[in-house]
Amino acid sequence: MSNTFNKSLPLAIGADHAGFEYKEQIKKTLAAAGWQIEDKGTYSLDSVDYPDFAHPVASMVEDGKAAAGILVCGSANGVAMAANKHKGIRAAICWETELATLARSHNNANVICIPARFVSPELAQQMADTFLATAFEGGRHERRVEKI
Repeated sequence: MSNTFNKSLPLAIGADHAGFEYKEQIKKTLAAAGWQIEDKGTYSLDSVDYPDFAHPVASMVEDGKAAAGILVCGSANGVAMAANKHKGIRAAICWETELATLARSHNNANVICIPARFVSPELAQQMADTFLATAFEGGRHERRVEKI
C-alpha cells in the first residue's frame, strides 16, 4: 500500500450543480500545479443528480485509473454516500483542513468530499491541496483501515 498518491495517474473530479463552480476552480488550480485531471462532470449550473457524478469518480479510483477523487456537492453527504458504495473507496467529508489531513493520515481516504454550501472557495482549495499532499501514516492506522 502506497503512502502517497501516484502522480502518474490523473485525479478524478466531479460535482453536482451546487459544487460546479468550486469544481471548476479546483480543477484549474490543480491542473496548473501539474496534476492531470479527469473531469466526470457536471459541466454547468443546471440541476443534476449527484450520484451521476459520484459513481464515475469512485469507479475510476476503484479501478486504479485515478490516483484519488475529489467530489463537491452542497452538503457533501450525497456524494460521500454514493462513493462509499464502491469497494475500496474511503470517501471522507471534510469542512476544514485538519479534517482533510486526518482523513488521509489516519484513514487513508482516497476521495475527498467537499460541502460547497458550507465552506469558502478558498477553503475548498486548501482542503483539496492538503488532502493531496498528505501521506497515510500506516502503523496502527493501517490495522484500523483494514477493518473497514
